[in-house]
Amino acid sequence: MNRKKITALALTAAISAAVLAGCGSSAASSAAPAAASAADSATTDTAASADLLSQIRERGTITVAMEGTWAPWTYHDENDNLVGYDVEVATLIAEKLGVEPEFIEGEWDGLLAGLDAGRYDIMVNGVDITEERAEKYDFSEPYAYNRTAVITKGDNDTINSLEDLKGKKTANTISSTYAQLAEQYGADVTGVDDLNQTFELLNSGRIDATLNAEVTFYDYTKEHPDANVKIAVLTQDANEVAIPLRKGDETATLREAINTAIDELRASGQLKDLSEKYFGTDISSND
Repeated sequence: MNRKKITALALTAAISAAVLAGCGSSAASSAAPAAASAADSATTDTAASADLLSQIRERGTITVAMEGTWAPWTYHDENDNLVGYDVEVATLIAEKLGVEPEFIEGEWDGLLAGLDAGRYDIMVNGVDITEERAEKYDFSEPYAYNRTAVITKGDNDTINSLEDLKGKKTANTISSTYAQLAEQYGADVTGVDDLNQTFELLNSGRIDATLNAEVTFYDYTKEHPDANVKIAVLTQDANEVAIPLRKGDETATLREAINTAIDELRASGQLKDLSEKYFGTDISSND
Protein backbone atom coordinates (compact mmCIF):
# COMPACT_ATOMS: atom_id res chain seq x y z
CA MET A 1 0.00 0.00 0.00
CA ASN A 2 1.42 3.38 -0.95
CA ARG A 3 1.97 6.32 1.39
CA LYS A 4 -0.85 8.45 -0.09
CA LYS A 5 -3.42 5.69 0.45
CA ILE A 6 -2.33 5.16 4.07
CA THR A 7 -2.57 8.89 4.80
CA ALA A 8 -6.07 9.08 3.32
CA LEU A 9 -7.25 6.12 5.37
CA ALA A 10 -5.81 7.61 8.57
CA LEU A 11 -7.50 10.93 7.84
CA THR A 12 -10.82 9.21 7.25
CA ALA A 13 -10.51 7.24 10.52
CA ALA A 14 -9.67 10.40 12.46
CA ILE A 15 -12.66 12.25 11.04
CA SER A 16 -14.95 9.30 11.88
CA ALA A 17 -13.65 9.16 15.45
CA ALA A 18 -14.20 12.87 15.88
CA VAL A 19 -17.75 12.63 14.58
CA LEU A 20 -18.52 9.70 16.90
CA ALA A 21 -16.99 11.52 19.85
CA GLY A 22 -19.06 14.57 19.04
CA CYS A 23 -22.24 12.48 18.86
CA GLY A 24 -21.39 10.79 22.13
CA SER A 25 -20.77 14.14 23.82
CA SER A 26 -24.08 15.47 22.52
CA ALA A 27 -25.99 12.42 23.73
CA ALA A 28 -24.33 12.60 27.12
CA SER A 29 -25.02 16.30 27.51
CA SER A 30 -28.68 15.88 26.53
CA ALA A 31 -29.07 12.87 28.85
CA ALA A 32 -27.61 14.71 31.86
CA PRO A 33 -30.39 17.34 32.14
CA ALA A 34 -32.99 14.61 31.67
CA ALA A 35 -31.49 12.59 34.50
CA ALA A 36 -31.25 15.66 36.71
CA SER A 37 -34.85 16.55 35.92
CA ALA A 38 -35.99 13.04 36.83
CA ALA A 39 -34.02 13.20 40.09
CA ASP A 40 -35.52 16.59 40.95
CA SER A 41 -39.00 15.25 40.22
CA ALA A 42 -38.42 12.21 42.41
CA THR A 43 -37.17 14.43 45.24
CA THR A 44 -40.24 16.67 44.93
CA ASP A 45 -42.58 13.66 44.93
CA THR A 46 -40.85 12.23 48.00
CA ALA A 47 -41.10 15.54 49.85
CA ALA A 48 -44.78 15.86 48.95
CA SER A 49 -45.55 12.32 50.08
CA ALA A 50 -43.77 13.01 53.39
CA ASP A 51 -45.73 16.22 53.99
CA LEU A 52 -48.76 15.37 56.15
CA LEU A 53 -50.73 18.48 55.17
CA SER A 54 -50.41 17.56 51.48
CA GLN A 55 -51.62 14.04 52.24
CA ILE A 56 -54.59 15.39 54.20
CA ARG A 57 -55.60 17.75 51.42
CA GLU A 58 -55.17 15.06 48.80
CA ARG A 59 -57.58 12.70 50.55
CA GLY A 60 -59.90 15.52 51.65
CA THR A 61 -60.16 14.52 55.33
CA ILE A 62 -58.22 14.97 58.55
CA THR A 63 -58.49 12.25 61.21
CA VAL A 64 -59.10 13.73 64.66
CA ALA A 65 -58.75 11.64 67.83
CA MET A 66 -60.86 12.42 70.91
CA GLU A 67 -62.55 10.65 73.81
CA GLY A 68 -66.18 11.52 73.20
CA THR A 69 -66.94 11.11 76.91
CA TRP A 70 -65.61 14.34 78.44
CA ALA A 71 -68.25 17.05 78.56
CA PRO A 72 -68.20 19.83 77.59
CA TRP A 73 -65.02 19.23 75.60
CA THR A 74 -66.13 16.21 73.61
CA TYR A 75 -69.25 14.12 74.36
CA HIS A 76 -72.51 12.75 72.98
CA ASP A 77 -75.78 14.65 73.31
CA GLU A 78 -79.24 13.17 73.96
CA ASN A 79 -79.46 12.16 70.29
CA ASP A 80 -76.04 10.46 70.48
CA ASN A 81 -74.44 13.10 68.27
CA LEU A 82 -70.78 13.86 68.95
CA VAL A 83 -70.67 17.45 70.21
CA GLY A 84 -68.56 19.73 72.39
CA TYR A 85 -66.07 22.55 72.38
CA ASP A 86 -63.27 20.47 70.88
CA VAL A 87 -65.57 18.99 68.24
CA GLU A 88 -66.52 22.45 67.00
CA VAL A 89 -62.95 23.79 67.23
CA ALA A 90 -61.64 20.82 65.21
CA THR A 91 -64.43 21.25 62.65
CA LEU A 92 -63.57 24.93 62.15
CA ILE A 93 -59.84 24.15 61.82
CA ALA A 94 -60.60 21.47 59.23
CA GLU A 95 -62.71 24.01 57.35
CA LYS A 96 -59.77 26.43 57.35
CA LEU A 97 -57.59 23.65 55.91
CA GLY A 98 -60.16 22.95 53.19
CA VAL A 99 -60.99 19.41 54.34
CA GLU A 100 -63.59 17.47 56.32
CA PRO A 101 -62.92 16.22 59.88
CA GLU A 102 -63.10 12.48 60.52
CA PHE A 103 -63.57 11.92 64.26
CA ILE A 104 -62.25 8.74 65.85
CA GLU A 105 -63.15 8.12 69.47
CA GLY A 106 -61.20 6.12 72.02
CA GLU A 107 -60.04 5.98 75.62
CA TRP A 108 -57.52 8.61 76.63
CA ASP A 109 -54.66 6.17 77.22
CA GLY A 110 -54.84 4.97 73.62
CA LEU A 111 -55.23 8.31 71.86
CA LEU A 112 -51.63 9.50 72.08
CA ALA A 113 -50.41 6.00 71.25
CA GLY A 114 -52.58 6.10 68.12
CA LEU A 115 -51.09 9.47 67.23
CA ASP A 116 -47.60 7.97 67.60
CA ALA A 117 -48.54 5.08 65.32
CA GLY A 118 -49.96 7.37 62.64
CA ARG A 119 -53.56 6.20 63.03
CA TYR A 120 -54.63 9.81 63.65
CA ASP A 121 -53.41 13.05 62.13
CA ILE A 122 -54.10 15.15 65.24
CA MET A 123 -55.66 14.86 68.69
CA VAL A 124 -58.11 17.51 69.87
CA ASN A 125 -59.13 16.59 73.40
CA GLY A 126 -58.28 19.32 75.87
CA VAL A 127 -54.61 18.27 75.91
CA ASP A 128 -52.46 20.34 78.25
CA ILE A 129 -48.92 21.20 77.19
CA THR A 130 -46.44 19.70 79.64
CA GLU A 131 -42.64 19.48 79.54
CA GLU A 132 -42.83 15.70 79.22
CA ARG A 133 -45.30 15.82 76.33
CA ALA A 134 -43.41 18.62 74.60
CA GLU A 135 -40.34 16.36 74.45
CA LYS A 136 -42.33 13.80 72.49
CA TYR A 137 -44.81 15.89 70.48
CA ASP A 138 -44.91 19.17 68.62
CA PHE A 139 -47.82 21.31 69.82
CA SER A 140 -49.87 23.94 68.09
CA GLU A 141 -50.22 27.25 69.83
CA PRO A 142 -52.78 27.14 72.69
CA TYR A 143 -56.44 27.46 71.73
CA ALA A 144 -57.72 27.36 75.33
CA TYR A 145 -56.58 27.96 78.89
CA ASN A 146 -57.93 26.50 82.12
CA ARG A 147 -57.03 26.12 85.77
CA THR A 148 -56.95 22.84 87.65
CA ALA A 149 -59.55 22.21 90.35
CA VAL A 150 -59.37 19.71 93.19
CA ILE A 151 -62.96 18.52 93.50
CA THR A 152 -64.26 16.90 96.67
CA LYS A 153 -67.61 16.12 98.27
CA GLY A 154 -69.26 19.19 99.72
CA ASP A 155 -68.77 18.11 103.33
CA ASN A 156 -65.07 17.18 102.99
CA ASP A 157 -62.93 19.70 104.86
CA THR A 158 -59.70 17.70 104.90
CA ILE A 159 -58.31 19.03 101.59
CA ASN A 160 -57.52 22.73 101.44
CA SER A 161 -54.31 22.71 99.41
CA LEU A 162 -52.49 20.50 96.93
CA GLU A 163 -50.23 19.36 99.77
CA ASP A 164 -53.29 17.91 101.51
CA LEU A 165 -53.60 15.33 98.72
CA LYS A 166 -50.79 13.29 100.32
CA GLY A 167 -52.17 9.90 101.29
CA LYS A 168 -55.61 10.69 99.85
CA LYS A 169 -57.40 8.60 97.22
CA THR A 170 -58.10 10.29 93.88
CA ALA A 171 -59.26 9.11 90.46
CA ASN A 172 -58.37 10.10 86.90
CA THR A 173 -57.37 8.55 83.60
CA ILE A 174 -53.87 7.33 84.40
CA SER A 175 -51.80 9.19 81.78
CA SER A 176 -53.65 12.49 82.19
CA THR A 177 -52.00 15.64 83.52
CA TYR A 178 -54.39 15.56 86.47
CA ALA A 179 -53.34 12.06 87.53
CA GLN A 180 -49.68 13.05 87.28
CA LEU A 181 -50.25 16.14 89.40
CA ALA A 182 -52.11 14.14 92.05
CA GLU A 183 -49.29 11.59 92.19
CA GLN A 184 -46.76 14.41 92.42
CA TYR A 185 -48.46 15.53 95.65
CA GLY A 186 -48.58 12.02 97.08
CA ALA A 187 -52.11 10.90 96.25
CA ASP A 188 -53.07 7.28 95.60
CA VAL A 189 -54.54 7.52 92.09
CA THR A 190 -57.19 5.10 90.83
CA GLY A 191 -57.33 4.75 87.06
CA VAL A 192 -60.69 5.26 85.34
CA ASP A 193 -61.91 5.28 81.74
CA ASP A 194 -63.92 8.51 81.75
CA LEU A 195 -65.30 11.41 83.76
CA ASN A 196 -68.56 9.66 84.62
CA GLN A 197 -66.69 6.91 86.45
CA THR A 198 -64.68 9.54 88.30
CA PHE A 199 -67.76 11.25 89.72
CA GLU A 200 -69.38 7.90 90.52
CA LEU A 201 -66.38 7.04 92.70
CA LEU A 202 -66.42 10.48 94.30
CA ASN A 203 -70.15 10.50 95.03
CA SER A 204 -70.00 6.99 96.48
CA GLY A 205 -67.17 7.98 98.82
CA ARG A 206 -64.68 5.51 97.36
CA ILE A 207 -62.23 8.34 96.61
CA ASP A 208 -61.50 11.57 98.47
CA ALA A 209 -61.06 13.84 95.46
CA THR A 210 -60.49 14.16 91.76
CA LEU A 211 -58.46 16.71 89.82
CA ASN A 212 -59.93 18.17 86.68
CA ALA A 213 -60.44 21.34 84.69
CA GLU A 214 -62.26 24.09 86.53
CA VAL A 215 -64.70 24.42 83.64
CA THR A 216 -65.46 20.69 83.79
CA PHE A 217 -66.66 21.13 87.38
CA TYR A 218 -68.99 23.95 86.35
CA ASP A 219 -70.38 21.89 83.50
CA TYR A 220 -70.98 18.90 85.79
CA THR A 221 -72.79 20.95 88.43
CA LYS A 222 -74.87 22.59 85.70
CA GLU A 223 -76.06 19.14 84.64
CA HIS A 224 -76.28 17.87 88.24
CA PRO A 225 -77.40 20.87 90.33
CA ASP A 226 -78.07 18.70 93.41
CA ALA A 227 -74.63 17.06 93.41
CA ASN A 228 -72.84 17.30 96.74
CA VAL A 229 -69.50 18.40 95.33
CA LYS A 230 -67.30 21.47 95.58
CA ILE A 231 -63.98 22.93 94.43
CA ALA A 232 -61.68 22.52 97.40
CA VAL A 233 -58.53 23.89 95.72
CA LEU A 234 -58.01 25.94 92.57
CA THR A 235 -54.59 26.48 91.02
CA GLN A 236 -53.50 30.03 90.23
CA ASP A 237 -51.75 29.33 86.92
CA ALA A 238 -53.76 28.29 83.88
CA ASN A 239 -52.81 25.25 81.82
CA GLU A 240 -52.27 25.77 78.10
CA VAL A 241 -54.50 23.56 75.95
CA ALA A 242 -53.18 22.79 72.47
CA ILE A 243 -53.13 20.23 69.66
CA PRO A 244 -50.34 17.62 69.74
CA LEU A 245 -48.78 16.36 66.50
CA ARG A 246 -46.05 13.85 65.78
CA LYS A 247 -42.59 15.38 65.80
CA GLY A 248 -40.76 15.64 62.49
CA ASP A 249 -40.57 17.52 59.22
CA GLU A 250 -43.72 15.81 57.91
CA THR A 251 -45.95 17.76 60.34
CA ALA A 252 -44.25 21.18 60.09
CA THR A 253 -46.53 22.69 57.44
CA LEU A 254 -49.62 21.17 59.08
CA ARG A 255 -48.70 22.75 62.41
CA GLU A 256 -48.18 26.13 60.72
CA ALA A 257 -51.56 25.85 59.00
CA ILE A 258 -53.28 24.92 62.28
CA ASN A 259 -51.63 27.86 64.06
CA THR A 260 -52.87 30.20 61.33
CA ALA A 261 -56.37 28.76 61.68
CA ILE A 262 -56.33 29.23 65.48
CA ASP A 263 -55.14 32.84 65.09
CA GLU A 264 -57.96 33.56 62.64
CA LEU A 265 -60.59 31.89 64.85
CA ARG A 266 -59.43 33.89 67.86
CA ALA A 267 -59.33 37.18 65.90
CA SER A 268 -62.82 36.62 64.51
CA GLY A 269 -64.25 35.95 67.99
CA GLN A 270 -65.34 32.42 67.10
CA LEU A 271 -63.22 30.81 69.82
CA LYS A 272 -64.67 33.22 72.37
CA ASP A 273 -68.22 32.43 71.24
CA LEU A 274 -67.62 28.69 71.48
CA SER A 275 -66.05 29.10 74.92
CA GLU A 276 -69.05 30.96 76.25
CA LYS A 277 -71.41 28.46 74.60
CA TYR A 278 -69.87 25.43 76.30
CA PHE A 279 -68.23 26.82 79.44
CA GLY A 280 -70.14 29.98 80.23
CA THR A 281 -66.89 31.96 80.12
CA ASP A 282 -64.11 32.79 77.66
CA ILE A 283 -61.31 30.21 77.96
CA SER A 284 -59.75 31.13 74.61
CA SER A 285 -57.65 33.84 76.25
CA ASN A 286 -55.24 33.81 79.18
CA ASP A 287 -56.25 37.29 80.31
